[in-house]
Amino acid sequence: MELGYLAGGIAIGLASLGTAVGIGMLAAKAMEGISRQPSAASEIRTSMIIAIAFVEALCLYALVIALILVTK
Repeated sequence: MELGYLAGGIAIGLASLGTAVGIGMLAAKAMEGISRQPSAASEIRTSMIIAIAFVEALCLYALVIALILVTK
């Protein structure tokens, strides 16, 4: 039973770390793009928000898997 807790903790920890790094890189590149092309700021921002939603979805899938690991 303890192995499930460890596996769940590692799974959600790595997923959270990957999500944080991914969103950070996304935001940095979006800000770089906006600084180079200020007239396209609204389009870049919209694309960034959609991409962040997809990255967050991956983290939520990892949370579900971690919960499954913990309950077994």
